[in-house]
Amino acid sequence: MTRELVAQIRGSVSELPAAQWDALSDGSNPFVSHAFLSSLEDSGSVGGRSGWVPVPIVIEDEQGQLAGALPAYLKEHSQGEYVFDHAWADAWQRAGGNYYPKLQITVPFTPATGPRILTRDPALLQPLLRAAQGLCAQSELSSAHATFIEPSQVPAFEQAGWLLREDTQFHWTNRGYGNFEDFLGELASRKRKDLRKERAKAQEGLTIRALTGADIQE
Repeated sequence: MTRELVAQIRGSVSELPAAQWDALSDGSNPFVSHAFLSSLEDSGSVGGRSGWVPVPIVIEDEQGQLAGALPAYLKEHSQGEYVFDHAWADAWQRAGGNYYPKLQITVPFTPATGPRILTRDPALLQPLLRAAQGLCAQSELSSAHATFIEPSQVPAFEQAGWLLREDTQFHWTNRGYGNFEDFLGELASRKRKDLRKERAKAQEGLTIRALTGADIQE
């Protein structure tokens, strides 16, 4: 017998049981944890007038426990995503449409690859993505986006017919450099000179103070 799946839209991650949310993943990625996502809500980083409206999409099991979830947000702009789609937004507007609001499945302000479909049950991958598509249709949203998806989940999005966009990140690796001069020593003379000039210019008139605890004021 096939059970009927019902997806629900909740008003925040913080209102959902923390233990149930965290049980949807293996705990290896801290950015999709209940503590991290709810802290963004509690701090006002999302919600309110931030342009990020939390709309986590969840599916419960027969016992009313969380079985799957998408960390999703209604977006009124494209800030804080680290994937720039302003050209798409402009083209949509020029064509007479409204690009915003859009649905964003991601971790706000965090360009780190991780799971975007939270579930231990592979059978819920497609229903959760269909729920996101259904939300777009019902609320007349322009589009749904998922960013920085961990590679193991990309096939699920492909199977659902989502378009894939590939981009490039540049990562710096410390190859045993003890200090900045060690790093410069690996470069050609011209590049060393240019970097020293750029660094000196950036430091002009710059003062750095380290504050902790009660020293940090508004």
